[in-house]
Amino acid sequence: MVLAQLSSKTLILCLMVILAFPRFTASHAQDDAEPGGWELCNQTSYIIEAATARYEDPGSVVDGWLRLRPGTCEVALPAPLVPGQYYLFGRSSPAHRGGRKLWDGTQEFCVDPTGSFSIESLPDCRLMGLEARDFQGVVIEDDTRWRTNFTETETWTLEQASAAGVQRLLDNAGIYSGRIDGFLGRRTRAAIGNFLTQKGLSADTNDADLVDILEQTAIQRSRNIGLTFCNRTDKRIWSAMARRRGERWESRGWWLLDAGGCARVIDEPLLQAELFAYAEMEGDNGEVQLLKRGQAPFCVSRAKFAITGRDSCETAAYRTGLFVSTPPPENRRLVFEFFERDFAPSQEAG
Repeated sequence: MVLAQLSSKTLILCLMVILAFPRFTASHAQDDAEPGGWELCNQTSYIIEAATARYEDPGSVVDGWLRLRPGTCEVALPAPLVPGQYYLFGRSSPAHRGGRKLWDGTQEFCVDPTGSFSIESLPDCRLMGLEARDFQGVVIEDDTRWRTNFTETETWTLEQASAAGVQRLLDNAGIYSGRIDGFLGRRTRAAIGNFLTQKGLSADTNDADLVDILEQTAIQRSRNIGLTFCNRTDKRIWSAMARRRGERWESRGWWLLDAGGCARVIDEPLLQAELFAYAEMEGDNGEVQLLKRGQAPFCVSRAKFAITGRDSCETAAYRTGLFVSTPPPENRRLVFEFFERDFAPSQEAG
């Protein structure tokens, strides 16, 4: 498949697949002690928000968001089940660095990205101020119990995923930085104890409460450090940044910004003033809109990228994107916002 020959809509979908390293696995839950119904299990180190969809005569039903802490399982649809085709979509919590990870597919359904929802048979997402998301198909083969697992590149048990989730949140909250390996060692446990003491909480705080407190701490920290991109449009945006690293230039992307959403793209205090931003906004007909004021050329790629240097992009099999200069950071942080007025009319992706 030649990426240069893809339509812009297909290109955006390909970018989502490349960026979304997470995946699903399915199994027949056979333990009679387990709850009946369609059970979703989180075998990752991320807090996941899940949405499900199914076709029911005369249309479809979409429900979200079901929150899954790392290492936990929740019933998304109670028994009895009707064996057949269902659909699933997942996104990571905004507490996690680097933009939201997606567990997705190719079947489009409407969702409300801002809060809990239940939707029936909408012909057009925009009619109700909703957004389209691409769900993964899941075939349920039993009318009593079925389990779908959210996974990532590491193969973890639920217990290991729970520990890895705490490790990731400790790092995201700026409390402790170490390996995310699914095992809580002495230093990690000491960091947890110190954190609970600072918060005035009991050392016996249960795992669920610890995860919830760490999540809120990480979200708050994301507002007070580094570079954050925010989407102030009603469409989705793919964003990238560029800056000088030492004696050389660097460009990085992509961060997916949902309508009204934000992503922290630099996770450290900003010590320099010269930063650049790039964005491609999805058009109404599968086209893209580029920033109007872009003047600074940097290299970008079709897939997720981290590129050193900004010259001869096409020679290196990249393409040149025109970035805009951001305002200087204040107090070592910057929130850069994209508005619809910042984008030129739709065009086919180059």
